[in-house]
Amino acid sequence: GYEVVNLGIKQPISAILDAAVDKKADVIGMSGLLVKSTVVMKENLEEMNARGVAGQFPVLLGGAALTRGYVENDLTEVYEGNVHYARDAFEGLRLMDEIMTRKRGGGLDPGSPEAIAEREPAAERRARHERSKRIAAEREAAKPAVVVPERSDVAADLPVPTPPFWGTRIIKGLSLAEYSGLLDERALFLGQWGLRGQRGGEGPSYEELVETEGRPRLRYWLDRLIAEGVLQHAAVVYGYFPAVAEGDDVIVLSEPKPGAPERFRFTFPRQQRDRFLCIADFIRSRKHSIETGQVDVMPFQLVTMGQRIADFANVLFAENNYRDYLEVHGIGVQLTEALAEFGHRRIREELIIEGRPIAESDPSEVLEFFRLGYRGARYSFGYGACPDLEDRAKLIDLLGADRIGVALSEELQLHPEQSTDAFVLLHPEAKYFNA
Repeated sequence: GYEVVNLGIKQPISAILDAAVDKKADVIGMSGLLVKSTVVMKENLEEMNARGVAGQFPVLLGGAALTRGYVENDLTEVYEGNVHYARDAFEGLRLMDEIMTRKRGGGLDPGSPEAIAEREPAAERRARHERSKRIAAEREAAKPAVVVPERSDVAADLPVPTPPFWGTRIIKGLSLAEYSGLLDERALFLGQWGLRGQRGGEGPSYEELVETEGRPRLRYWLDRLIAEGVLQHAAVVYGYFPAVAEGDDVIVLSEPKPGAPERFRFTFPRQQRDRFLCIADFIRSRKHSIETGQVDVMPFQLVTMGQRIADFANVLFAENNYRDYLEVHGIGVQLTEALAEFGHRRIREELIIEGRPIAESDPSEVLEFFRLGYRGARYSFGYGACPDLEDRAKLIDLLGADRIGVALSEELQLHPEQSTDAFVLLHPEAKYFNA
């Protein structure tokens, strides 16, 4: 019963507000995936306050990056209008009904027992939040000061890999067969397409749905996308760069010498408890590099499926073919991840440690790749250990991303949409962590 104006992803608040005014919108909705999204949403609400439109537009917020507590406590304090948390589309619809009922004058009397009962859970949550903050502050004040070490206990004297070259290389003209074997079917079928089996024998199991619906639909779409030339723009740019660490910084050098001039510097956060990990701990220190005469190697990579698959999916959406859109969009997302796994595996095959490629220790089962069963890990800016999205601009510069048709927006998002970037750590202790 509602008209939804879908602006798509990566929209600045100015574009959102222009569309809201033009379409005479009743409500503005925003969804966030990355940790950075929580910061962007707060900034958007502050900008709406500054423009004096908070009283005009209630806001619905949701997405993987948000929690109910953050929206209903922290962001409610920020926004001068009404802001609501929607866990999913169904809660979003219920909230829309409530907002529009009140807007049309059919809402509950604010002083009625029913209205008071509605407000009580939110009030209780806010009260708990305030108590929690007070208790946390008291505990923090009572705790002895934590001495954060300059470096964690990560091993520092391991041999560093030898790269086949310094600089970058581009891979184009890839056939689907070269990377489709690294496609994570479970992430596609369960996460993207929402295939969920029934328990207790009352319906098909997830495994049965994979055989009867998942894989047949996947084969159909891959055959069609190949036939229509949608997948022929897949490309990879990757490279090896000399690097050293100083404290919490990783410095990319202009040449593989310990005293070489600095090209780029990345500053990473350090854990304030547990092992006190920091990305810089997994790169050989400048001091150690000077002593041994050997710098570390830091691989970067960027992959893209090109613009065609996003255009193909958008046509399906515009034609109201929502199931087809969902399936093709999901395939695009997971093929991008498969292409990233392909690039990462190429890096492990090319890097040599003590006369052997790192990939020699890779697992034989594809599922183990998705469980990080290989040496080291691949990190993308915006996540827990490396949250600063502005560092993405340095990666784009290092790799010359325009050579494979990828650009960075003002909001630090990659275009085309089905693209992903990363840096690779080869230290055997390097796995995912939050700083």
